[in-house]
Amino acid sequence: MSLPPAKLSNGRSFFEGCAWFQGKGWRRQGREKTAAAMASRPVRFPEIDDELRKIINANMDEVPARKRAREAFKDIQLGIDHILFKTPCDGLKMEESYEVNSRGLEIFTKSWLPKSSSPKAMVCFCHGYGDTCTFFVEGIARKMASSGYGFFAMDYPGYGLSEGLHGYIPSFDRLVDDVIEHYSKVKEKPEFRTLPSFLFGESLGGAVALKVHLKQPNAWNGGILVAPMCKVCFPNLVSCCSAWL
Repeated sequence: MSLPPAKLSNGRSFFEGCAWFQGKGWRRQGREKTAAAMASRPVRFPEIDDELRKIINANMDEVPARKRAREAFKDIQLGIDHILFKTPCDGLKMEESYEVNSRGLEIFTKSWLPKSSSPKAMVCFCHGYGDTCTFFVEGIARKMASSGYGFFAMDYPGYGLSEGLHGYIPSFDRLVDDVIEHYSKVKEKPEFRTLPSFLFGESLGGAVALKVHLKQPNAWNGGILVAPMCKVCFPNLVSCCSAWL
């Protein structure tokens, strides 16, 4: 006895569905090959001179190269025609500094505070993977400081202007401890000690903020999570990320 072909939810037979997905897969592979070929070509911007191009093309694994790139493009970055960079900074006190943590790593930190009044609360930022606290969060920080909040940020070890191999996280738990160490020091300052404090985590920083709160359940008044990395859809990565959290 012959059986009718199994039907998919959209009415296609199983074999038609396989053929359809296969065709779509071939087209996707073609697009991926084209994108890879384009990505391998050096991008040329006529307005960037040879000296700046050398800085762009340098190996960013270590922090000296990242510091040179940031210094060279700082004004260009803040002049980008984007709403996040158009928030005025008049009336704000912004400070950048470096501190050596308990593991001997130099950590870059930045703060945005209202200049003419005391902040009504603290917001401590945890950035995403491959990100830094000196790029898009600049506009968010300015807006919050303009609204009366103290906004504090740091680059994780290996990210942005902090010391360490670029993007390498040998231990997620250790990274969380680095974040706790820095923000605990900030919160202990006399001028901030009595203020409500909130975590602000974006992407990977959402996972960091969640873990910070799990380790310090009574130290925070709340949290803000933007697209937090608290679930991964790839099966082969689930066990890895579950171990992190």
